Amino acid sequence: MDQGVKRTQRDYSLTFKLAVVDQIEKGELTYKQAQARYGIQGRSTVLVWLRKHGRQDWSQGASIRPGRSETMTDPANLTPEQRIKELEQQLQVMSQKAQFFEAVVDVLKNDYGVSIGKKATRQVLSQRQVDGLSVVRACQFLSISRQAYYKRNRAADQRRLQGEQVARYVQRVRLRQPRIGTRKLHYLLGSQSNDGLKVGRDRLFEILAEHRLLVLPKRAYHKTTHSFHRFYHHPNLLKPGPEQITPAAPEHVWVADITYLPSRSGPLYLSLVTDAYSRKIVGHHVHESLHAESVAMAFRYALRQRRSNQVLIHHSDRGIQYCSALYQALHMHHNVQCSMTDGYDCYQNALAERVNGTLKNELMLRSPDDLKQARAMVREAIEVYNTERPHLSLKYKTPDAVHRAF
Repeated sequence: MDQGVKRTQRDYSLTFKLAVVDQIEKGELTYKQAQARYGIQGRSTVLVWLRKHGRQDWSQGASIRPGRSETMTDPANLTPEQRIKELEQQLQVMSQKAQFFEAVVDVLKNDYGVSIGKKATRQVLSQRQVDGLSVVRACQFLSISRQAYYKRNRAADQRRLQGEQVARYVQRVRLRQPRIGTRKLHYLLGSQSNDGLKVGRDRLFEILAEHRLLVLPKRAYHKTTHSFHRFYHHPNLLKPGPEQITPAAPEHVWVADITYLPSRSGPLYLSLVTDAYSRKIVGHHVHESLHAESVAMAFRYALRQRRSNQVLIHHSDRGIQYCSALYQALHMHHNVQCSMTDGYDCYQNALAERVNGTLKNELMLRSPDDLKQARAMVREAIEVYNTERPHLSLKYKTPDAVHRAF
């Protein structure tokens, strides 16, 4: 990360801080390694996070254990005849070893089409892993000229520096969006004025893999919808057909859903209301139960932020909370037209389901400790989603920018 930019605690999201603390306490990284990997400024910044959010006692600071060193013993004194015999045996073994690896290389080249890696060759020579081996002799072994070798080195240096520069940029972006995908990162890199950051998509995947920055998908499922009940159902107005309603502007169609939010203190739930046209999250509420009153809080919040008086359609699944008398009364009071899925079919409310996954899998890496922390993390994640994260279906614009354009 660029050290010339001064950073404050606000530049690091709460989710990012908690994820770093978890990695250190699990032993995956030391606090010094975490500071170097993520480019965190300040000598005691990570230690402050450990003392504030960690579950271990960090009051005495973090100690770094020195690496163990192996002691080498001197060989026993040998007579000249014994020494000659030992050297002959070593020469025989080394000759067999050289022949073996030459045969392996030939098999890889002839049978599997694998060429000798340029990186490996350069690393062996630069680190002097073979005593007394000169560049000239190594080039003879590889059947290349010295000029070709040094040209490869210059190209490799430029490629490595570019990869490090791109990795620093990705780390800076992921301070706010920890699990943003590679394709969105490729768009952000292409929009930068620095030509050194502009790389191809496949090259970006290689850089992220090399620096261990690829994002692994998460798989989890928790059922929060009860569709079999006695309450009134509404038809699906967004279902493909001659009478299908398509969002034409912001605040025309809202989609709502409830998702499970795991925490250390017990199960929590997140209710979301999303604008179907701009993809902006216009209402949310984190609660401890699945009561209709708690779910309706997100809808009330969205209605307070509403600016237009055009016809509004509210689309959701057939969960008992959305079909309850309390929720339906809000529709009647604010002149909102209700739309629901046909039975329990999550694909008929795919947009809301997608927003749920984005928040939990990309922007919230760690489970909150309690309700208060969950609300802070969700509020922070929604702010990043609405104002900073480029959206593929919006041609890489942010939901807030599309929403405000109207």
